[in-house]
Amino acid sequence: MTGEPRQVYIVDDDNAIRRSVGFALKTSGFQVCAFEDGAALLKAAGDLDEGCILLDIRMPGMDGLEVQEALKAKGVGLPVVIMTGHGDVSLAVRAMKAGAVDFIEKPFQKAVLLGALEQAFSRLRHAANSREHADEAAVKLQALTAREREVLDGLAKGLPNKSIAYDLGISPRTVEIHRANVMTKLGVRSLSDALRIAFAAEGD
Repeated sequence: MTGEPRQVYIVDDDNAIRRSVGFALKTSGFQVCAFEDGAALLKAAGDLDEGCILLDIRMPGMDGLEVQEALKAKGVGLPVVIMTGHGDVSLAVRAMKAGAVDFIEKPFQKAVLLGALEQAFSRLRHAANSREHADEAAVKLQALTAREREVLDGLAKGLPNKSIAYDLGISPRTVEIHRANVMTKLGVRSLSDALRIAFAAEGD
């Protein structure tokens, strides 16, 4: 990444995560400010400089979804990237539905972290173009068959392949095939990228 150092706010109750992620970001030219929980972040919300928030989904007290909602209520529009453990994908999907830019699963590689933050800072730079993004996303979704769109809708609800298969009356293997076709047609490599297009088309 190039340009001036940029501000990232890390919110995680795990000190080891705050330290390791903070170090990785500082060595990549970012300015870092860490908080041990959502309450600490919200307390400082009125004084936050422009930047993005790296938010853990599972924390004691307020979880990431509640923190996200509270930030919105305070009028804090900084882009949020969710950090999630295995098995928390449905929560991450809810977070994206509520406006999070991306989610990354722990343990994540530095390149994945930086890629998610690039998406966040891109949203910060191009917030005014959200309507245009929605139109572009809608055009991309037109390439999908009705069944592929149903599978994508199921994924957007945070449903596992087996549940989608049951709901649609098809096999989990067929769901996997449709899911792969969705990724290919949308030109994406990750589920979060596919979900971002689906949510953008809804104008969220």
